[in-house]
Amino acid sequence: MLVSLEWLKDYVSTKGLAPEELAEKITRSGIEVDAVIDRASGMDKIVVGYVVSKEKHPEADKLNICQVDVGEEVPQQIICGAPNVDAGQKVIVARPGAHLPGGIKIKKAKLRGHESNGMICSLQELGIEGKVVPKAYAEGIYVLPADAEVGADALALLGLRDTVLELGLTPNRSDALSMLGVAYEVGAILSEEVKYPEIAYSTSSDKAEDLLKLRVEDLQANPMYVAKVVKNVKIAESPMWLQHRLMAAGVRPHNNVVDVTNYILMEYGQPLHAFDYDSLATGEIVVRKATEGEKITTLDDQERTLKASDLVITNGKEPVAIAGVMGGANSEVTASTTTVVIESAYFDGLTVRQTSRNLGLRSDASARFEKGVDPNRVVPAAERAAALLAELAGGEVLEGTCIVDELDKTPARVVVSPDFINERLGMKISLEDMLSILERLKFGVEAANGLLIIDAPTRRQDIKIEEDIVEEIARLYGYDEIPMTLPEGANQVGQLTAYQANRRVVRNFMEGAGLYQAVTYSLTSEALSQRFALKAEPVTRLLMPMSEERSTLRQSLIPHLIEAAAYNVARKADSVALYEVGSVFLGQTAEGLPFEEEHVAAVLTGKWLDHAWQGEKKEVDFFVLKGIIEGVIGKLGLTERMTFVKAEVAGLHPGRTASILLDGEQVGIIGGLHPAEQKAWGVKDTYVMEMNLVALLQANASEAPLGYKPVPRFPAMSRDIALVMNRATTAGEVVTVIRSAGVKLLKDIKVFDVYEGEKMEAGKKSVAFSLTYFDPERTLTDEEVVAAHNKVLKAIATIEGTEVR
Repeated sequence: MLVSLEWLKDYVSTKGLAPEELAEKITRSGIEVDAVIDRASGMDKIVVGYVVSKEKHPEADKLNICQVDVGEEVPQQIICGAPNVDAGQKVIVARPGAHLPGGIKIKKAKLRGHESNGMICSLQELGIEGKVVPKAYAEGIYVLPADAEVGADALALLGLRDTVLELGLTPNRSDALSMLGVAYEVGAILSEEVKYPEIAYSTSSDKAEDLLKLRVEDLQANPMYVAKVVKNVKIAESPMWLQHRLMAAGVRPHNNVVDVTNYILMEYGQPLHAFDYDSLATGEIVVRKATEGEKITTLDDQERTLKASDLVITNGKEPVAIAGVMGGANSEVTASTTTVVIESAYFDGLTVRQTSRNLGLRSDASARFEKGVDPNRVVPAAERAAALLAELAGGEVLEGTCIVDELDKTPARVVVSPDFINERLGMKISLEDMLSILERLKFGVEAANGLLIIDAPTRRQDIKIEEDIVEEIARLYGYDEIPMTLPEGANQVGQLTAYQANRRVVRNFMEGAGLYQAVTYSLTSEALSQRFALKAEPVTRLLMPMSEERSTLRQSLIPHLIEAAAYNVARKADSVALYEVGSVFLGQTAEGLPFEEEHVAAVLTGKWLDHAWQGEKKEVDFFVLKGIIEGVIGKLGLTERMTFVKAEVAGLHPGRTASILLDGEQVGIIGGLHPAEQKAWGVKDTYVMEMNLVALLQANASEAPLGYKPVPRFPAMSRDIALVMNRATTAGEVVTVIRSAGVKLLKDIKVFDVYEGEKMEAGKKSVAFSLTYFDPERTLTDEEVVAAHNKVLKAIATIEGTEVR
């Protein structure tokens, strides 16, 4: 928000404070002043000139030799290249010795052999941004009014002897998106009263209701609509004071009617719109929801396709504006307009925000409606606009106002005790000081029975709860007045819960294994929301998504990890190893919200490097990722409770996919992407896994993660065994049978070879296992190991089609 101090003084006294001092007070009260801008900083010797004559430069087609009266005895010769310079104009002249923004100093010079004693200036050369300069002067010099005094200070005439404060407003302070809102803030800080602009105009004998009929079909989306009718307006440039106030506020002037609506927007914070009455044709305004696919061409000459949720202003037949966002080109005020309808309304913020996002169209009006406007300024803003149109455009205001008003304007009431305020602030503020602060803020306040009964002004829609009142009192009392208090009581050393500690173990292991942590969006498209989910649940959609790609809460971490891997592969990364610990959102609670469950997932693609220094890179495969999972499971002490079972998951390769079971219950999946999926994502051999981290960590509910174990004092003994088995029998099934034998001395089982070559019988394969026997308290004898191994062999013999080679 850009605040001209000269404009601000129309509404509140600044007590003669220097701009920097006022900015400091505003910042200390809670609204940060990002910049203090002296608009005339460094500029001098800039005056009003009169172009007496103009002739073409004999040596340059694009230059003109001008004789300019600058208030001295004789006109000064100035060479100017602006295409719009002409004799008889009042212009801005920088005299020799003048300083302009950007460190430019004007000197006498010769241009193509002819002397030039100064420069005729454009507004941009005075530091005004091109985007706010009137279009008529965007490519040339600025022409001053004919009554400008020759030789006078041009900077004062242009309103540049002014300081602008740039406010960095937080979203809750939409009340300060107007000059009056800032005036209330300054008035509260300096204990000054706010003066509203005077509204006075005479009305014609014609009545507005005879020319214009008004109907609102959706009172929830538009509970209040006001229309004033002004006839016999004369479209012209606005007076200089109005143009330059708008430019100081960052708004480009257009014509007197449009400029008045923008002026009220900046003054009251109430968006207005002006319709050409004759273009309405029907003499009717109907506010309704659009029909699906209905079209309108907006003021920026873009055709917009509307949705059924969009609110539109119509002439009873077709849309003439998108409510709260932008007007339509078919009702635009033009040079031929003579009768104007001024719209001032209260549109529902959610409806405006949804329409703005649907159309990808945002405006100053929509920004204010989204945050909420003051319902008690809707009518005064329309009246103020009518008065200015009568004054500046010669219009006649028709008697009466067309209005639909079903808007609740009851101020928000907050009841709070002074003790509550002081407890929250950690200090003692007297009741008198609290009452004084609230009264300076123009809050309605009454003290009764030890409580403060407070009615917040309707412009302050951020005031809802007791803590809001605490904040208001604290910021006006002065945050720097709150005493520093050291914490009291015994210190307690913080520590991680068992869940947090074990989750850290998982993360550390994944990173130690060579994976990089990724953090991806929780929002995804509906099409991807259930892809690779451990269990499909009803999806949760956002009410107002910013895009379809971010419209639904995810039920799996895998899709976005694949997306991240594909992004890196597309940028020539030959190997990608990512993991994520994040939440998925499943089903719905009784309150209609989803259950949030933490998962861990990983994706591997490209090359994989063994961690021995001499290791060679090889392609990632199922067993690399399975080994990482087994490492995680081992760290959590769940190895003997975990199994892998062949599975089929949509999108994964049917021969390289398994379910991960904990005590027989599925807690995860692992698999290679199906070739069709790999092609769609733009990756080659890619393997993914996802596990329910909550289930894993609850299964290991020890108070701290497993620590280091001492180096064994006694040796382990191993036995290798090769089995010929049916190809349909998995190694995991064999391991399960071996463990079910209950051999206490058996500590580890590993598969170290699989053979399915020509020497094997059809339908058979050979799988070699290494079995490790160990007792931490003593050295095992050969007899003990043989006895234990025989139990294993006996268990294996129960597997159909399996025999020892």
